[in-house]
Amino acid sequence: MRRATPWLLGLLILGGGAIWWWQAEVADAAVADSTRVSARAQPPLGTVGRRFAGVNAVQPVSAKSVRQQDIRVSVNAIGSIRALNTATVHAQVSGVLQSLNFREGQQIRAGQTLAQIDARALQAALSQAEGALARDKAQLDNARIDLARYRGLLAKDAIPKQQLDTQEALVRQLEGTVKADQGAVDSARVQLSYTRVTAPISGRVGLKQVDLGNVVQPNDANGIVSITQTQPISLVFAVPAAHVPLITARLRAGASIHVEAWDRGGKQQLEVGRVATVDNAIDPATDTIKVKAVFPNRDEALFPNQAVSVVLQLDVLRDVIAVPQAAVLRGAQGFYVYIVNADNTVSTRVVTPGAVDEGWMAVDGALQPDEQVVVDGTDRLREGAKVELIAADPKQRAGVRAPASGDRHHRGPDAPADVASGSERPRQMDRLSPEQAEKLKTMSAEERRDWLRAHQEKRDSPPGR
Repeated sequence: MRRATPWLLGLLILGGGAIWWWQAEVADAAVADSTRVSARAQPPLGTVGRRFAGVNAVQPVSAKSVRQQDIRVSVNAIGSIRALNTATVHAQVSGVLQSLNFREGQQIRAGQTLAQIDARALQAALSQAEGALARDKAQLDNARIDLARYRGLLAKDAIPKQQLDTQEALVRQLEGTVKADQGAVDSARVQLSYTRVTAPISGRVGLKQVDLGNVVQPNDANGIVSITQTQPISLVFAVPAAHVPLITARLRAGASIHVEAWDRGGKQQLEVGRVATVDNAIDPATDTIKVKAVFPNRDEALFPNQAVSVVLQLDVLRDVIAVPQAAVLRGAQGFYVYIVNADNTVSTRVVTPGAVDEGWMAVDGALQPDEQVVVDGTDRLREGAKVELIAADPKQRAGVRAPASGDRHHRGPDAPADVASGSERPRQMDRLSPEQAEKLKTMSAEERRDWLRAHQEKRDSPPGR
């Protein structure tokens, strides 16, 4: 046991030394690794702040000039076209339909013959009524002659007065019979006239509802054909009740209130008309009132039950300051626009927005005509930011047109794709001013490539370098 003790002590000492050596090596390796990571994390000299250089970089923007113009005050709505009058033509007597004297979809006049029904039975009834009238008229004429004779005999006391009174009563009776016969004749003539079906109103006929040879009846549900009066035609739409005082005031003054009807997409104007009247009550559920407008519809662009977009022009603001609607922004200070100054910096101007007319908004603020307001590229702007003006239309920006086919042979390995082949456009070409774009058009492919590369390096270099 005493011999094993020194060996155990030696083994413990060796084990402790090995553990100490392993921990020192691991610590040194960790320090070295952290040093290398820190070295890689440090930015190269002169590049500090490059990550945030975009904040101070020149921003490409599009701008338009402030205008002084008339702005229409309008209300947009959705309305439904309605025929001014609609009539369903029914047969008024029963009979076989012999002819249809119209084309489906044709414009017809009031009183124009539309159809003919077999009239033979009614013609015979008329003849019978006329015969009865002629018979009774003859009897009446004979009774009147006898009455005149009896009056002469009574004056000579040749007949009793009772005989004269009886003859007078017979004459009155026959006069009533003749009147009844005349009424029967008139009724038969009216019934006969109904065999010729005429248009009650002027308008456009629809599709026929019955074919030739069929027996038509006055109680047929669909009738023979329907007529809609489409020239003129009406439009019914609803507007907010807040506009009622202005609309009614202009109607009382006899002023014409302009109304435009557009297709549902708002891309094509269909017709122009005027307000005819307004409803007699406001709908409490929607706080709106119905307005009726009338359109000439000479081109028949409007059809009954058609849904259209409506632009109701309430007023016109004369010679007001107007800016593109896209230029008006909203922030903590309210509504504002960015003005491009003479040194290509921007500054904000607080404005009060007004009516919008075809993309232009009337504003009230410290703006002057011909000042430039930013309409595109406002997301990175701030007060005093430096900007470059580029065309608002992407098709007019530099690099849109592909170079001539001969320039493709001069393409270098690192030339921009747009300069060499016209297939893609480098992003920096969207940030060129119109003057720079015109300058590029006069360069060759190699000159254009070098210029763009130098322009990009100048933009990416830190301030003060």
